[in-house]
Amino acid sequence: MAFSVNTNAGALVALQSLNSTNRLLDITQARISTGLKVSSAKDNAAIFSIAQKQRAQLGGLSSVKSSLDRASSSVNVALAAATAVSDLLIQLQTKAVAAADPGASASTRTALNDEFKSLISQINTVVNNATFNGVNAVKNGGTSIQALVAVPSATVSSSTITIAAADISASSGLALTTSTVITSAGGASAAIGVISTAQSTVTTFLSKLGAGAKRVDIQRTFTDKLSSAIQIGIGKLVDANLALESATLKSLQVKQQLGLQALSIANNAPGSVLALFR
Repeated sequence: MAFSVNTNAGALVALQSLNSTNRLLDITQARISTGLKVSSAKDNAAIFSIAQKQRAQLGGLSSVKSSLDRASSSVNVALAAATAVSDLLIQLQTKAVAAADPGASASTRTALNDEFKSLISQINTVVNNATFNGVNAVKNGGTSIQALVAVPSATVSSSTITIAAADISASSGLALTTSTVITSAGGASAAIGVISTAQSTVTTFLSKLGAGAKRVDIQRTFTDKLSSAIQIGIGKLVDANLALESATLKSLQVKQQLGLQALSIANNAPGSVLALFR
């Protein structure tokens, strides 16, 4: 065994081991504090890159969900308006049929006509107020309802759904103008035909709105599930196993204490050379 006070090989080996243990301790403590085993590119460049791409996808899906929520609200408002208009048309038909009765008196028809006009005005009121977030899909010149259904790739149009607007206002959409009166049996009969056509128009629009609302709801549910799946996938890639890290921390702390003891012993070793000079 060679004795040297210039070079303490044992201490150098012990120091290297201790430094290695300390580096592992730093990594473990970072994982415990962040909850991530891959928190930056230097931890694992490939995994971090994949995780970042998936986080970007997740952020895009959050915007998709917001778009679908807005579209759903707009469709619900349009559905409420179209349903109200359909109910008003039923009342209009009731008034027109009553006025078409050959036995109805002139005063009765006049009273029915006043109610008839009031109901037509109410249709316009409903239609003009059926707006959500600036979108009205039921008035003359209304705006179609659009929503993102996926994060756009090449073109936005391939990632959207559109529910076309339809004019169901009394005068321009349903042909129920001020000239539609039921003060006579003939006028009432003509009004019944106009109302029947209007009911068909509104019913068709209600059917399209219902189908569109169903599609939006289905897509919203799917987007929620897709977001959850991506989030779980990201977690599997980068999340730390805290139970394992806790056990590793305990083990490394023990190794650190032993490393300190070994370094202390190695540092004291050159002192034994003094015995040779006694």
